[in-house]
Amino acid sequence: MRILHMSITVKDMNESIKFYQDVMGLEFVRRREIPENKAEIAFLRDLESNAQIELTHWKEKTDWTSGDELDHLAFAVPDMDEAMRKLKSMDVKVAKEPYMLQGSKTRIAFVIDPNGIWLELIELKQVR
Repeated sequence: MRILHMSITVKDMNESIKFYQDVMGLEFVRRREIPENKAEIAFLRDLESNAQIELTHWKEKTDWTSGDELDHLAFAVPDMDEAMRKLKSMDVKVAKEPYMLQGSKTRIAFVIDPNGIWLELIELKQVR
C-alpha cells in the first residue's frame, strides 16, 4: 500500500480551493460532484512532492464539531479483494465494503483505524 492523499472536510469549496492555491501554493487538479454522497470533492497537489489533498464539501453538513475536519486518508492497493481479506483477517473494522462511485473506473472501500479514522482503499492495479 502507498498513501495517495489526505481528505479534509471544508465549509466552502471555492474559498478552500482559493486558499490552497493562492496561500499554500498547491496546483488545482480536478473537481467533481459526488451526487450519491451529496458531496463535492476537489484535489490539489504539491508540485514538489506530488502529494495531494482532497477537499470534501458535504452539502447537507450543518454542524461543525472540532475534530470533524479530517475526513479520511487514502491508500492505493493493487488488489482490493486481497487487501480486504488481509485486513478482515486482522480484525480491522470495515466501514464500507468495496464499491464503485457513479462515473468511476476504480473500486474503493473504507476501513476504520483504532482511533476511528476512516481509511479509503483505492484499487490501482499498478501499485506494488
